[in-house]
Amino acid sequence: MEKIQGINPQRIAWCQKERRLTLEQLSVEVDVALETLQRVMKGKDALSAGQLGKLGKYFNRGMLFFLDENPVNEKKLHSPQFRSITNQKPDIASKLTALVERIEKHRQVYISLLEDLGEDVDREWHPAKITSDIGNIKQTADTVRDWLGLTDNIDFSEMRRAVEGKGIMVFLSNGYKGQWQIDKKDPIRGFSLYYPRFPVITIKKQRSEGAQAFTMMHELGHLLFHRDSFVDDDKDFYSYQGKEKVANEFAGSVLVPDRFMEQVNFRNFPMEDIVGYDGYLKEYCQRWCVSTEVILRRMLNKRLMTQKNYQGYRKWKKSQPRPEQGSGARYRYKEPVRVFGEPFVRTVLDALHNKHITLAKASSYLDNLKIKDLRRLEETNVRI
Repeated sequence: MEKIQGINPQRIAWCQKERRLTLEQLSVEVDVALETLQRVMKGKDALSAGQLGKLGKYFNRGMLFFLDENPVNEKKLHSPQFRSITNQKPDIASKLTALVERIEKHRQVYISLLEDLGEDVDREWHPAKITSDIGNIKQTADTVRDWLGLTDNIDFSEMRRAVEGKGIMVFLSNGYKGQWQIDKKDPIRGFSLYYPRFPVITIKKQRSEGAQAFTMMHELGHLLFHRDSFVDDDKDFYSYQGKEKVANEFAGSVLVPDRFMEQVNFRNFPMEDIVGYDGYLKEYCQRWCVSTEVILRRMLNKRLMTQKNYQGYRKWKKSQPRPEQGSGARYRYKEPVRVFGEPFVRTVLDALHNKHITLAKASSYLDNLKIKDLRRLEETNVRI
């Protein structure tokens, strides 16, 4: 089999370092013999086109990347948004950084397809009436609720569509293993990529829609107040300091504004019965698409609850076994909508129908959806 000439081993080494992989680990990941990789790293012509293609796919790079004789220019290769995230948390998993790059490429695809369809892609998403002033977060939260058009009884899908309707891309990581999943053991809950047009929010698939809604609004808070890219782990969602405190307070006030709190009968609240909190607040949680903890956090901020009781609930909740999650029916054709959002999927299908892209290209943009599933997706009118 003919071997590719001119492969730059320094570029393979750079990719290894970025993903924190040994050559032995890389061999397993890409299914290429260790001896072959060792020969390449010594400057030998040892890789076939197929094997180089495996490397490119794994590292999310084109084959020409490895044939460039120049050193890697990180500033050209990585966006300021990517660098902002990796600088905040240098130890984030290599699979997550790969996901960030993948999402950035999907954003570029989305903008390119919109341009092909004659859509306006130069409009800024940030509303002029919403300022970055952190002096009155509650007032800003009320303004954002009106801006998004959120109703008093809403689920996560409706809330997500409201955010997407403002020109913000919202990704939800896949619950199944694959290139669009944030690992269940990874502490990262979400991240946001700030752009003047088409910013991005990515949410880790979680046990409840309430938790996902809070993550989405937390990241929206970063985009609105801080106008920068952020990556957030579990600890950030309990922070009482700095920018994370602002994002948490904003998310809580958007999801549970003061007028919602007035609907709760706190006189009969089982304050000393921590186990009873979930049951007492269940109706409100379902109506507002929030977790019990979000309401308790609002109670804490309004001094309707002590820190002792709040922390007591958190400790008890953590000790409870996680509810069994049935695998359920996996409708493959629905997954692109869940992961990429309705606007992205609809734009891909519109581009396909207008013959701007081929069926194969549409499939590649929709997580390599099989043709039969793609056709079924079209029939559902791109709704979950």
